[in-house]
Amino acid sequence: QVQLVESGGGLVQAGASLRLSCAASGRTFSNYAMGWFRQAPGKEREFVAVIRWSGGSTYYADSVKGRFTISRDNAENTVYLQMNSLKPEDSAVYYCVAKTSPLPIGIRKAADYDCWGQGTQVTVSS
Repeated sequence: QVQLVESGGGLVQAGASLRLSCAASGRTFSNYAMGWFRQAPGKEREFVAVIRWSGGSTYYADSVKGRFTISRDNAENTVYLQMNSLKPEDSAVYYCVAKTSPLPIGIRKAADYDCWGQGTQVTVSS
C-alpha cells in the first residue's frame, strides 16, 4: 500500500505560479507512475499530468501543456507539479495519484490509478 500526501495548494491571482508536492510513503518501490488529476465543482475528475517512475517519461493534458511541469525526486519519493501562468479555469482540487501495477496499461484515466491522495485546493482568481 502506498500513502500519498499533497501540499502546496492555495489562492493566487491569474498569471501566478504554484508548486504542488506529493510525498509517497509505504510500498513506494512498486510505483509504476505518479501524477495529478483535478476536479472542479460540478465537473468530472480530469487527468492533468503523469510521470513514469522508471525512465521519467511525462505526459500532459492539452489544457496544461506548456504551462505545467511534472517532475520527481526518486530519493525522496516525491512528485512535483510546477504550475505557471495559472488561469481561473485551473481552479480545482488537485489529487496526487500513484499506479502500483502495470495493469491497466493506461495512464490518462482515473481508473488506471489505485492510490489517491486527499487532494489540495488550488484557486485562481481573475
